[in-house]
Amino acid sequence: MPDKRKVMLIGCGMVGMSYAYALLNQNIVDELVLVDVNKEKAIGEAMDLNHGLAFASSSMKIYAGDYSDAKDTDLIVIAAGVNQKPGESRIDLLSRNTAVFKSIIDPVVEAGFNGIFLIATNPVDIMSEITLKLSGFSPDKVIGSGTTLDSARLRYLVGEKLKVDPRNIHAYVIGEHGESEFVPWSQAHVSTVSLDELKAKHPERSEDLDMSEIEAEVRNSAQKIIAAKKATYYGIGMALVRITKAIFSDENSILTISSLVDGPYGIKGAYLGLPCIVGREGRVKLLELDLTEEEQKKLEKSAAVIKEAFSSVRF
Repeated sequence: MPDKRKVMLIGCGMVGMSYAYALLNQNIVDELVLVDVNKEKAIGEAMDLNHGLAFASSSMKIYAGDYSDAKDTDLIVIAAGVNQKPGESRIDLLSRNTAVFKSIIDPVVEAGFNGIFLIATNPVDIMSEITLKLSGFSPDKVIGSGTTLDSARLRYLVGEKLKVDPRNIHAYVIGEHGESEFVPWSQAHVSTVSLDELKAKHPERSEDLDMSEIEAEVRNSAQKIIAAKKATYYGIGMALVRITKAIFSDENSILTISSLVDGPYGIKGAYLGLPCIVGREGRVKLLELDLTEEEQKKLEKSAAVIKEAFSSVRF
């Protein structure tokens, strides 16, 4: 990638602008292009962000643009689409958002874009695969936010229960970013101690470590937030920035992004949130966890849900 770190954000709604605002505060990119179907809104958002530059550590160039600006862009983040309604599953959003993506991918590719796609629009696993099919890009260059936010929610909740910094909780939510997602508890650790070992040593803490309760709370978090404030955006905005940082800093960090699984875990042809090494070229490597038999079945079920939904997509 060139030295200039250029991002195009497509979709200036609350998710997109939470991402843009976090980018500005973390000084991760040099140039940010805002693109929205409502060009006037993109112009206004760019002005608003620019007026904060005097207070930021960043010297970002921020402006409203169009798809032609994609030619020398390193990373395109797509947060465009219709909002999830209270009580609506992410899968229900599929048909409405497929049409939106059809109007985005073609002109971006025609402009000469040759970087990485990062998808935030729900249902994110399927929208990522739709992007792959429409763009014709390498699977490593088309990734989604996956279960990065779900994994952060999990670490926060476990950390709260144990009074431990969530950055020292090593646990993942994997599978679909949706109803069939799950926690492979066999892989969960606090520092180097497994949660199973911790429970065995401290039976008095069993109530704090009710795994089914924690998992349900993670899975239902989005719906609770949507019911309370109509949408979720800060958390996912921060998750997208975390992925962006891993890419531009070539960190080779392990994040549960959504990417194509085509062989590992015995699964073929499905986008799922799983631990991946993320670096300058996008997905560097998909990691295979040593899942229990029950966990493997849950992952296969999640893949089946994604495949069935994707099979209904008409291009």
